Amino acid sequence: MKQNSAAIEQLLHIMKRLRDPVTGCPWDLKQTFETLVPYTIEETYEVVDAISRKDMGDIKDELGDLLFQVVFYGQLGEEQQVFTFDDIAQGISDKLIRRHPHVFGNSQIQNDQELSQQWDDIKTQERIKAGKNDDLSVLANIPSGVTPLTKAHKLQKQCAKVGFDWPTIEPVVGKVKEEIQEVMEEVQVETPNQERIEEEIGDLLFSVVNLARHLNVNAESALIKANHKFEQRFRQVEVTLENHESSIYSASLDEMEAAWQRVKN
Repeated sequence: MKQNSAAIEQLLHIMKRLRDPVTGCPWDLKQTFETLVPYTIEETYEVVDAISRKDMGDIKDELGDLLFQVVFYGQLGEEQQVFTFDDIAQGISDKLIRRHPHVFGNSQIQNDQELSQQWDDIKTQERIKAGKNDDLSVLANIPSGVTPLTKAHKLQKQCAKVGFDWPTIEPVVGKVKEEIQEVMEEVQVETPNQERIEEEIGDLLFSVVNLARHLNVNAESALIKANHKFEQRFRQVEVTLENHESSIYSASLDEMEAAWQRVKN
């Protein structure tokens, strides 16, 4: 524990040095809560990428980069006298204890459904205590800052808790097919309307997320893995074409497709 505390204290000290108005780093001194957001998102996805590659060394390094983002926000909060890094750590500790009464209290949980209901009840009580009880919707506790795929999953999951969901997979698949047809209908009209096409594509993506949810697949993770697989294969296609004295820039579509099939096989 002492070693952990020492490492954290060293990191906090480094952060203070970087933000020192006289001797600090010019880049770090220019940063604000707003300017850090893109870096925080980037670091989060780099953690996810390292995990998908099962590279433990990279996972450790990327988690360090992500932790630095939290430390940076803590330093900014301290400078503005609104909160400190200790406040952040204490806040999440209190929240974890409060949201796990079956671990830290006397609550008895029999199954996953009861656990989920307890979690929702606690979050609702937190909203009321914070004066945010004006929204009584089933969807009130869904965070707004998550990615669109994750939010779609959470919306669907929350609605399913009150019975607004298909009980079997067949109508879910049927909905995906229906949305594909509606996309094609918009595309094939004499004068396609781009806004309508975008709307139908959105409905299609939403229905695909629902299919993933019904199959116990996290759509966000699945897409990350699909992107990684595509990138790896395309890079191999480039190498394959070069080995056949061609290149991705001069090859025809048929040649690229043939190389793609060789890579897949």
